[in-house]
Amino acid sequence: MLNNEILQLPKIDLHCHLDGSLPLKSICELLKRDVKAHQLQAGEHCGNLAEYLEKFELPLSCMQTKEGIKKASRDFLLETAKEQIRYIEVRFAPLLSVNETLNCRDVIEAALTGLKEAKAACGVHYNVIVCAMRHHTQKQNLEMLKISREFLGCGVCAADLAGNEAAFPMKHYTELFEQAKRWGMPFTIHAGECGSVENVITAVECGAARIGHGIALRGNREAIGLCRERGIGIEMCPISNMQTKAIDDKTNYPIREFMNAGLCVTINTDNRTVSNTTITKELEFIQRNYGIQDDEIRLLMRNAVSAAFAEDSVKEELWKELQR
Repeated sequence: MLNNEILQLPKIDLHCHLDGSLPLKSICELLKRDVKAHQLQAGEHCGNLAEYLEKFELPLSCMQTKEGIKKASRDFLLETAKEQIRYIEVRFAPLLSVNETLNCRDVIEAALTGLKEAKAACGVHYNVIVCAMRHHTQKQNLEMLKISREFLGCGVCAADLAGNEAAFPMKHYTELFEQAKRWGMPFTIHAGECGSVENVITAVECGAARIGHGIALRGNREAIGLCRERGIGIEMCPISNMQTKAIDDKTNYPIREFMNAGLCVTINTDNRTVSNTTITKELEFIQRNYGIQDDEIRLLMRNAVSAAFAEDSVKEELWKELQR
């Protein structure tokens, strides 16, 4: 159990998916029917990432109208405030909510409206990361990024690439992110979750400021050195990584290796509902299993501020709160 000082520590979450983090109560209200927790949660017996991703079907069905997206975003941010989260970067794929009544711009605007309303009530700072999806075409993803760029600095802070990494390696998306770079759009990329260190290296060389998960860096001194030299943020999500089988055994989780190597490690939730987790649970998990000390937890939070795609004024506020 974390001591009270760490429980009260201002917390930052840089890798959290909106659709995988809708509160159960909100899903029941939006679907107007009873939904059980086990229908949304992956659990420890989840077989792999593909099986994990199946849990997103129900929450995504809640995000097919403006009101649904707005409520989902609002309820999500209000929920995070309960555990001292002071800044969160929430990511989602706008194209997964586009339909005959909603275009990409409508979807982004609805999400930002819900988040803005929630911030007024709870004070949690936020930014949105828009996800290109690996199974979408280059044309679809490019058009989504083009529209999202209109909101850059006005609620949207960066782009991402998500989906089934094993089936769609990073080498197919370099052109997409080269264009994002030309547009001045920062990006993080899901890479190294499914065992391919090549995906991590390609993402870094393409210009990613951060890597989502990055587990495949384990034991690779050259790739770790590349990430350290370029100051790449590593968005680790321990409980999710156990469920997706990003590692074969809990004892092989590389958080200690990465921290000792001087990487900019951050701890995140990935999917609060699907993984049945919170930042507090993640910190308890790494302290219990990997001997992460209180001062190292503070370091992880400082790393998150450094790696965040936040405005300077927000970062300054977070620095001050962490120093109290």
